[in-house]
Amino acid sequence: MTVLPTRKNEEWRYSDIAAVARAWPVAAEVIAVNAGESATRMVVQDAAVGSATIRHFDVTVAAGARLFFHVINSGGAYGRVALDVTLHDGASFEMGGIIIASGEQVLEIVTNVTHAGPGASSNQVVRCVAGGSATAPYLGKVAVARPAQKTDAAQSFKALLLDRGATVNAKPELEIFADDVKCAHGATVGELDRNALFYLESRGVPPVQARALLTRAFLSDALASIADEAEREAAEAHVTALLA
Repeated sequence: MTVLPTRKNEEWRYSDIAAVARAWPVAAEVIAVNAGESATRMVVQDAAVGSATIRHFDVTVAAGARLFFHVINSGGAYGRVALDVTLHDGASFEMGGIIIASGEQVLEIVTNVTHAGPGASSNQVVRCVAGGSATAPYLGKVAVARPAQKTDAAQSFKALLLDRGATVNAKPELEIFADDVKCAHGATVGELDRNALFYLESRGVPPVQARALLTRAFLSDALASIADEAEREAAEAHVTALLA
């Protein structure tokens, strides 16, 4: 894509277009997982304060292949991580995404997953926390082509608003042209559980630490599909540092 998008483009409706212009144009990073292979990828978007960053990935998962893709989006004034994923026969795609937004940041994750062949599966788990006056959109589309029978696709988006001035926008979308599929999506936005906060504080945990503990536990869902224990612990430690 070479033409600067506007908010008339559905995938950019919540973006900071002025910030987008500073990072434009964007070349897609190509990821191709060959037939029968398994691959993992961790993307940490921690750009400098005040910067604008766009990471765009063009992903193809061949027949019988598997890709585990994880994102932590936390840096810059504007940060966008976008994935265009095509799944072929029997392919598998697991995605865990985290957005940690504060101040006046605009941080977003956008996914466009196409099931092109039969028997493929995709599972997307995105967790978001937004504080200050930050904006944190998640747009997730799953398209199932006519030949893609026996598709199994799931999307789960949950967000916590840490301050009243923060905004979270969620737009899960399904486009299905096959008739023998299993597809589900859900999106919820809420606040920290006050009863859980009260319980921790009554046990002597300082309020700031209690909030951080509950927030970290909430975000950990998105990292559960990291199979390597050391890699998962490193990602969890990074998240903990961001919440400190």
